[in-house]
Amino acid sequence: MALKKTRLETARYHLNAWLEAELEVTTHQSYTIGSRSLTRANLAEIRKQIEFWQNEVDRLENIEKSGGRNRVFRAVPRDL
Repeated sequence: MALKKTRLETARYHLNAWLEAELEVTTHQSYTIGSRSLTRANLAEIRKQIEFWQNEVDRLENIEKSGGRNRVFRAVPRDL
């Protein structure tokens, strides 16, 4: 029986995968043999994905921490 992953675990998994991809790309992004050149991935796109998944992890952690409720406080200024 397979375990069901929560959305937070899935987001963390994706974040870690993109972080690993960034490490690989920074060391082996492109190379040239003779007149041919190969670029493996776009580092800017990887960084955009890292930012997206980091924001998603942060958002889901905040939901988990607050019990799934948004806390809203309202203040009414009064001049006495």
